Amino acid sequence: MTTTLGGAGARLWSPAGHPSFRLLWLAQALSQLGHGFSYIAFAWVTLTLTDSTLALGYVLAFQAVPRAVLTLVGGSLGDRWSPRLLMVLSSWARSGLMAAVGLAALTGTLTLWMLCAAAALFGAVDAFFQPARVAILPRVVDRETLTQANALLGAGARVCAVLGPALGGVVVAFTNAGVAFLVDAACFAVCALCVSGIRTRRKTADETTEGDGDGPDDGADSGLIARIGAGVRYAWGDARIRCMLAVDVAVTFCYAGPFTIGFAALARGELEGGSMTLGLLNGALAAGATLGALVGGTVSGRPRVGLLVAGLAGWLAVGMGVLGVLDSAAVAVGTVLTMGFAIGFQGVFGLSWLQRNVPESVLTRVISLDMVLGYAIAPVSLLMCGALADTGTGAMFGIVALILALTGLGTLASRPVRAMR
Repeated sequence: MTTTLGGAGARLWSPAGHPSFRLLWLAQALSQLGHGFSYIAFAWVTLTLTDSTLALGYVLAFQAVPRAVLTLVGGSLGDRWSPRLLMVLSSWARSGLMAAVGLAALTGTLTLWMLCAAAALFGAVDAFFQPARVAILPRVVDRETLTQANALLGAGARVCAVLGPALGGVVVAFTNAGVAFLVDAACFAVCALCVSGIRTRRKTADETTEGDGDGPDDGADSGLIARIGAGVRYAWGDARIRCMLAVDVAVTFCYAGPFTIGFAALARGELEGGSMTLGLLNGALAAGATLGALVGGTVSGRPRVGLLVAGLAGWLAVGMGVLGVLDSAAVAVGTVLTMGFAIGFQGVFGLSWLQRNVPESVLTRVISLDMVLGYAIAPVSLLMCGALADTGTGAMFGIVALILALTGLGTLASRPVRAMR
């Protein structure tokens, strides 16, 4: 047993032996921390200036819309240029923006229009960082350690997603929002320095021949729109990639509405636990996803990803069904913990499969398409679940469970998907 556990632990931590992976891990952690800081800082300074939640909605929308619109552009440029270069430029740009907003806040010259402009610019430059951070990993570690590398990156990102807003709130409470923006700027600056130190590796002969064919033509004469279209056609033309994108959309749908509005409605209504129960539900989801990612990183070999995808959809469907009928806070927390575990566990294998099988010439575009679909489905989920929750959480969770169950069955119906490894 000790030998088995030792071997699993060695597998999980094997990517950490690469200096460039350590730099990438730190860069992504700092970027995630920066996002948490910026969210709290933007929210607090907007409410302080305007005392209006409507104004806060404007600021957040100004940040979200450019990110969603430009992510496909970032993916196209990431396949033509170096993902590392895009990450460095984006990180320095975000650092400069946050420093400028922080100085304006400290000097009392910050206005609402300046906040909206800064939020829009932040979302725009962030759109170039996000797909590149995923696409760069196969250039840093070898294919056999992609699963473990994604597990460590995913666990770090989820921990920092919780720590970022918490630390941002502490900084704002003991100083002010201007200082939080400056700390945020420092996070992105160090992130840029870390990415600058990453050294990509040479491909082996096996890796050069492992991919399933070539990507779309990347000639210098290809225009931006044509390159984006080629990436979309490539993803749509492969049944396995279509399946991965569909499941990611379903999981995002599950995250956005049921795990936001649904948790709040449960905590306030059926579970009668208030804000403490809401915090426990969100904590259980994050803890489960982190644990699932780490456990996934200890698995040897390449399991059947298609079956894992179907299993994730089915498991989430069962979990949603349970949440729709229970009235016990303890059972709800346990259910959410297992759902988070499944999301984290399957996530490392699904992402690793894409990084291993999609040609490098189109990988960033496929990743960016996945992200844009998530950006698009999230507000739909929020609106739908918000409307359904007014009639009761049972109906909301039940409909989401049905969608997930159909997703799982559709996955099992495809032979190429079932054979994915």
